Amino acid sequence: MVRPPSPRPLPPVVLLLLLLLLLLPPSPLPLAAGDPLPTESRLMNSCLQARRKCQADPICSAAYHHLDSCTSSISTPLPSEEPSVPADCLEAAQQLRNSSLIGCMCHRRMKNQVACLDIYWTVHRARSLGNYELDVSPYEDTVTSKPWKMNLSKLNMLKPDSDLCLKFAMLCTLNDKCDRLRKAYGEACSGPHCQRQVCLRQLLTFFEKAAEPHAQGLLLCPCAPNDRGCGERRRNTIAPSCALPPVAPNCLELRRLCFSDPLCRSRLVDFQTHCHPMDILGTCATEQSRCLRAYLGLIGTAMTPNFVSNVNTSVALSCTCRGSGNLQEECEQLEGFFSHNPCLTEAIAAKMRFHSQLFYQDWPHPTFAVMAHQNENRALRSQPWAPSLFSCTLPLILLLSLW
Repeated sequence: MVRPPSPRPLPPVVLLLLLLLLLLPPSPLPLAAGDPLPTESRLMNSCLQARRKCQADPICSAAYHHLDSCTSSISTPLPSEEPSVPADCLEAAQQLRNSSLIGCMCHRRMKNQVACLDIYWTVHRARSLGNYELDVSPYEDTVTSKPWKMNLSKLNMLKPDSDLCLKFAMLCTLNDKCDRLRKAYGEACSGPHCQRQVCLRQLLTFFEKAAEPHAQGLLLCPCAPNDRGCGERRRNTIAPSCALPPVAPNCLELRRLCFSDPLCRSRLVDFQTHCHPMDILGTCATEQSRCLRAYLGLIGTAMTPNFVSNVNTSVALSCTCRGSGNLQEECEQLEGFFSHNPCLTEAIAAKMRFHSQLFYQDWPHPTFAVMAHQNENRALRSQPWAPSLFSCTLPLILLLSLW
């Protein structure tokens, strides 16, 4: 009886390639169309939930109330200032260090967001015991965007040579929610006697409630270098004649005003967290998408930025460093975080390149989920292992076919 030949062992190279494939992490899936926005119950540790837990504990509740009463006596320090915290407030803060309030977070699209942020900044002193922490964002870093279905066929009513800012404006008009929110801030921000605070509130509402792709498409639409009309349309997206101060204030005074408002302070800290440049090449401390989300979150606050001209994509705050005295360097650093931030500059440029590709690329169907394509591309770019998948799989297939 002839025994069948025993299978030859795989060579070490094949075994190594198999091991590499097993170690590769799975590719992240794009968001499904029905993924809900995070609510308070979906946050890991909502400050509203943590506050309710604290109220059930007499010691925690008393300490929180005392710390809350300290808010009026403790001025919010600037980075160049030493915080002054009374001893009894520090004692109340110490009692909260082991409570669920420490490390609690909020979300910019959650209900009762301002109440959540009030709690966060009250216990912020408990976490730092008086030490100012500018780089701690109160917002939980979660993905909230849904895939955005865009029907390019509806743009046939526009002229073929219409600029992309006009096309994105039309896409907003064709969407009921975007159109309603845009008209609301358009009415509030127009007219010779517009009220700036009302205008800012409506702008904040638009960039908070409109679908992220609609908001980013309107504000970050690409223009040809010589198309001043397109650049003017982009720069006027936020109605700067009403939304921005008529006389540029000092940037440090603008920041001091921002710090007095929990919402504005939160948005500024979130921006400085996610748009912090790691190097001169434009590498962000976190993903570019988070930087852009934080940047758009500032629009409608006292720190509202905008494009500086109709011919380029440079952005800046509407403020000046004149009269800063011995704080001139600190003021210029704040101003430069917007006007000379390589992370923000590259994030804006990358988003504009993506928007250009939407209209100059052949899609299999005129209606498609934009965010799904964007998330897939971003996921591949952000994973250093992604290119190695093909390079490992192809040699493995060839070796096995020859073996």
